Amino acid sequence: MAECIPHEGVSRRILRSETLLVLALSLGASGVSALISFVGSLTKPGGLKDQAATLNGSYAPGRPWLDLAWQMFGIASALVPVALVAHLLLREGAGLRTLGFDRTRPWPDLRRGTMVAAGIGSAGLAFYLAARAAGFNLTVVPESLPDVWWKFPVLILSAVQNSLVEEVVVVGYLLRRLGQLGWTPMAALAASSVLRGSYHLYQGIGGFIGNMVMGVVFVLLYRRWGRVGPLIVAHALLDIGAFVGYALLAGKVGWLPTP
Repeated sequence: MAECIPHEGVSRRILRSETLLVLALSLGASGVSALISFVGSLTKPGGLKDQAATLNGSYAPGRPWLDLAWQMFGIASALVPVALVAHLLLREGAGLRTLGFDRTRPWPDLRRGTMVAAGIGSAGLAFYLAARAAGFNLTVVPESLPDVWWKFPVLILSAVQNSLVEEVVVVGYLLRRLGQLGWTPMAALAASSVLRGSYHLYQGIGGFIGNMVMGVVFVLLYRRWGRVGPLIVAHALLDIGAFVGYALLAGKVGWLPTP
């Protein structure tokens, strides 16, 4: 990928402040929250694997319509950083298309994303099970929603939201801005990967390491393809598999840990 330079009329100081603000409003804040949560888990009596980290839970138990409203509000508000990034890129005359997030190559993006998800999904599940068995990870509960008609649509929307925010902000936008700020490719890769690991730290050491490795792979693939589209597809498929798969299999198969 070509080296990025600050666009006309915008200093490095402004770009640096902009980047920090975007992260503070999105996944940088999530990283701090995950660290606090992890410290709480470490200092709580009992081992990590005896504790649970729930990803999609109910906001209003016993009140399905109110719960649905909260679920949709949470998904929509979580996408605001993506809209902010799109606005900031448009202001410099680029837009999300410069990150490879558009409809120009839907089938190659889908094919590549599916292949990446298939490779990472199996390895990721094996790593999680090993990390939990070794006591380095909490028991991850991908969903604990009630059995209502909107359960699976909300889980799918949640997965898509996660993929959009993480790949647009942590890969496309962050790498572009760090390049404009003069960071070396290796330093930018490290920053993006560590950030991805940090906001999964609430799951435990295994969650941090596994997602950091995934971050390295995603950055390398982004640099090879020049598009976040396949990464969004891959991430969405991984999360859909985790959320929906857990909903269908939890308590029915012996190898899947439950609280």
